[in-house]
Amino acid sequence: MTKHYRGSCLCGKIRFEVDRFAPQTGNCHCSMCRKFHGAAFATIAEARSQHFRWTAGTDLLKGFTADNGTIRRFCSNCGSSLTFASPAADPDLIEIALACFDDEVPVKPDAHIYVASGLQWAQPQDDLPQYENGRDSKRIK
Repeated sequence: MTKHYRGSCLCGKIRFEVDRFAPQTGNCHCSMCRKFHGAAFATIAEARSQHFRWTAGTDLLKGFTADNGTIRRFCSNCGSSLTFASPAADPDLIEIALACFDDEVPVKPDAHIYVASGLQWAQPQDDLPQYENGRDSKRIK
């Protein structure tokens, strides 16, 4: 039997499920993730589109397209940050805000990315690998 990991926005009107996660989950320290999530970094999990589905509230789903072409989706009712897509990434991959899951999920962060643009007061203090920018950039720890 396949496990469905459920998630939702703050008001609960938008809901989604993931059946299987892609291997990478990262803490992103870029300024756009910080501002979109209102936090020092965003923890983002990935799933292939065939393993992700919206189950309610898609009429409330809105998107913001940044100057670099990334699309950040959120709930137009409560403002919860939900998903992220980059034109430079695999189009079959959906990046999901890990903190929006209602169920415990079988993933945890495996790296810090975009650390070079992170905040001085929120530098990573754990032993995860750290990358200057994306995972294909210079590893700084």
